[in-house]
Amino acid sequence: MRAVVIDSAGQLHLEQRPDPVAGPGDVVVRVRAAGLNAADLQQARGDYPAPPGWPPDVPGLEVAGEVEHVGSAVTGICTRDRVMALVGGGGHAERIAVPAELLLPVPDALSWQEAGGFPEAFSTAWDALVTQAQVRAGDRVLITGAAGGVGTAMVQVAAVSGAHAVASVRSPELHHRMRALAPDGAHVDVVTPADEAQYGPYDVIVELVGGQDCLQRVSLLRSRGQVLIVGVQAGATVPLRMFDLMLVRGRLIGTTIRGRTHAEKALLADLVRTSVVPLLAQGRLRVPVDTAFALDRYAEGYARLAGPGKFGKVLLTCG
Repeated sequence: MRAVVIDSAGQLHLEQRPDPVAGPGDVVVRVRAAGLNAADLQQARGDYPAPPGWPPDVPGLEVAGEVEHVGSAVTGICTRDRVMALVGGGGHAERIAVPAELLLPVPDALSWQEAGGFPEAFSTAWDALVTQAQVRAGDRVLITGAAGGVGTAMVQVAAVSGAHAVASVRSPELHHRMRALAPDGAHVDVVTPADEAQYGPYDVIVELVGGQDCLQRVSLLRSRGQVLIVGVQAGATVPLRMFDLMLVRGRLIGTTIRGRTHAEKALLADLVRTSVVPLLAQGRLRVPVDTAFALDRYAEGYARLAGPGKFGKVLLTCG
């Protein structure tokens, strides 16, 4: 099979690799679409290695495709089933072996591209907002860097939870597309970063960008508010006026999924399977696709991922 491979200098190449083999509890998935994520860029730089048991030099955290082979201990899954999964790495290839308990069903009406962009973004959004922050109806939630794949998922998850979502989007030309993502009956305010303070104070602030000034937003929290640190592409080391956090009795929550134990990831997959995928099947959640590139155009896909002005997911496709 073909796979995107990170060499020792952090450069990407398309190479031939042996086809994966399904262990007793695994299935082999013929990948039709795979999402690109900031973690893939971090892995190529050597900052975010794959967890044990996953290919150390093949990036890719989410896939969608058809089941080709089923391990001897797997039940309830058949060849040709349409599945998607959040994985520890190895997704930017034509095939991948995935533990069966991580698989999610692909709703019939969903395209491969949409399915390939769902698992990482919506697992991250649901886990952060619903499980960790326990967002409630009426909460005011600010999402920074909201036009990206995780950002568009965060905005929708906040809205379907009954919260008042405020999406911070730097490019004004993307504001109308963000408003159009609001689920039926929900309202989403879309602002530029300069206007975030006018819509506060906030019960939850989701930080998807990072950078030198990001924790100045602590001053925008309501009493007992929370800041969720989910993305730090613009910089991971920042100053914090701790007295501002103390005054509002606020909480900082750092979160990532990739480094969790297999058991934790299986529990999250079960939660997404039962609580989030049905909302996707009903059309209450959507996966906006920015661009999709064939696997042999991986360099263009990574360049688009690293560039400005995206709305939604960037994907690689395999046939």
